[in-house]
Amino acid sequence: MNKNKSQHTFHIPVMGLGYTIDSPIKVAHLGISSVISIVDDNLVEKMRKYYSEKFNFSFEPISTNIFDYRAKRVTEYLDMVDDIVRKKFAEFKTTLLEKREEFENYIETLPNFAEIKKDILQKINGSNYFIEIKKWLDENLNPGSIDVNIMTKVDKPNYKKNKKLPVEFNDAHASLRGFAKSKLQSSLVLSAGLNPRLYTYLQSFSDFYPDENGKLKKKIILKVSDYRSALIQGKFLAKKGIWVSEFRVESGLNCGGHAFASDGYLLGPIMEEFKNNREKLVDTIHEILVDALKKQNKPYPSKPMPLLLTVQGGVGTAEEHNFLLNHYNADSVGWGTPFLLVPEATTVDKKTMDLLSGAVEKDLYLSKISPLGVPFNSVRGNSKDIEKINLAAAGKPGSPCPKTYLKFNTEFTDKPICTASRQYQNKKIEELNSLNLSEPEKQKRYSKIIEKTCLCVGLATSALVDKDVADKVDGEAVTVCPGPNMAYFSKTVSLKEMINHIYGRANVILRKDRPNMFIKELMLYVNYLKEKIDEEHKPLSDKQLKYFLSFQNNLFDGIRYYKELFMNMKTKIYNIKTDLIKELDSIEKELAALNLTGKYRLAAEA
Repeated sequence: MNKNKSQHTFHIPVMGLGYTIDSPIKVAHLGISSVISIVDDNLVEKMRKYYSEKFNFSFEPISTNIFDYRAKRVTEYLDMVDDIVRKKFAEFKTTLLEKREEFENYIETLPNFAEIKKDILQKINGSNYFIEIKKWLDENLNPGSIDVNIMTKVDKPNYKKNKKLPVEFNDAHASLRGFAKSKLQSSLVLSAGLNPRLYTYLQSFSDFYPDENGKLKKKIILKVSDYRSALIQGKFLAKKGIWVSEFRVESGLNCGGHAFASDGYLLGPIMEEFKNNREKLVDTIHEILVDALKKQNKPYPSKPMPLLLTVQGGVGTAEEHNFLLNHYNADSVGWGTPFLLVPEATTVDKKTMDLLSGAVEKDLYLSKISPLGVPFNSVRGNSKDIEKINLAAAGKPGSPCPKTYLKFNTEFTDKPICTASRQYQNKKIEELNSLNLSEPEKQKRYSKIIEKTCLCVGLATSALVDKDVADKVDGEAVTVCPGPNMAYFSKTVSLKEMINHIYGRANVILRKDRPNMFIKELMLYVNYLKEKIDEEHKPLSDKQLKYFLSFQNNLFDGIRYYKELFMNMKTKIYNIKTDLIKELDSIEKELAALNLTGKYRLAAEA
């Protein structure tokens, strides 16, 4: 996505495996960028078949017996999505040109402050309407970017006839290759941290290198939690000759899906650090990149290429959206969770959408259901959890593990298996039964064993159910991963309504008690810290105490930052800054009441 060419100041991040699997087909022709997860080649193949039939494309199945089928499935799907978007975009331009009412409706979706809108309004009032508008459309209207996401941790090795395949056939490697060989000119979003082997594999594909004019066919976006992570990963890739075109900063807890919690570092101070060091970051990475490209005898840019800064996680109002853009100089803001209630933008089955629209704070929680061992934002009452509980009650705990993407555990086997699998859970329960434990302790451990959910299936099923292409293996049980922000969005809305909400022309939030996004994240972190302390055996060790004190102090620093920020703000949203300061004072007292240096230090010395 390029800020100068994008009609919109928001993007739709990846959600689950299936919730944004076809979002570009739905919204890219309107200039809206979105992100597809490409790790699940089974889902990708089924969606390719569905859309091939819908748009009358020829479809040749890619069997699992075909060499490199994972990558080929990804390439074929992405190429098809690109074809569909190009077709819809051409039709859209024709419609805008021929039907003035449609053209004016489109203009109404653009942000009021966009230069693109001011320019085109002048064309409408000109004498040569048709000629001027056609010229303007050709020069200025662009489809949204068809970006893709790979979670770097989902990179298990694969086998053929019990023989381990080379590393380039690992899941994430194959997905990367599928994107690299596609005809897309868009971005690869890498999330979940640095994977050195995967990052190095980028060097195998020329599209990730700049040409003599500094242009990139395919770009890299890194989803990061803080400035330090961005600097480390940006330098690592620059040494390979790979430029990072965007750092996508996400809240550690106020987000959907897997939550990579920081050690008490909050989104506001993190963005402030990026803002203050952005030029230095760009210059540092550029210098390393040029040196690496020279050594590889490749073309290198004479000046730094564009490096965008975007942000996402918990944003819910136009005021928050504009503040992130204006105060931190963000190039775009990601709106994820609210779009789960926009059928024109994402793919969610009816039952799941009803569950989401009725969810309130107590229904949305940070779970331990992920086999990755990373906290995972979920909603109570989702059908996959109900299925999981019923199977365990029937003496069949765990999943058959049909997709195998999260097989990482070698506790009982030589080859990795998944902790949500029936194989693992049966072995773990058998081990549990052999221990001489009290019934309460045994039940506690049993609950932890069966808590893990088959995300590989659950996060893809909603799209398959919605399209009526789910088979017996997929079932109908759904896992959904909204962020805490879902509590404040309680009805399905049209795409136009959501866009108007983002730009402050409408309000789709019915509740009056939604907290500011920064306050909400702070509350989540305080609760997270309290739960982490409660989970530990007492007394705390010196190492544990040191960690919790550091976490607490980082939150205190964040509170001080927000107090100063809110006091100095003069924009409309902060007319209520007195209430915000009171909320900060209240949270600060709650945090201080933990009395870590008193109660727990005394316990440790006892």
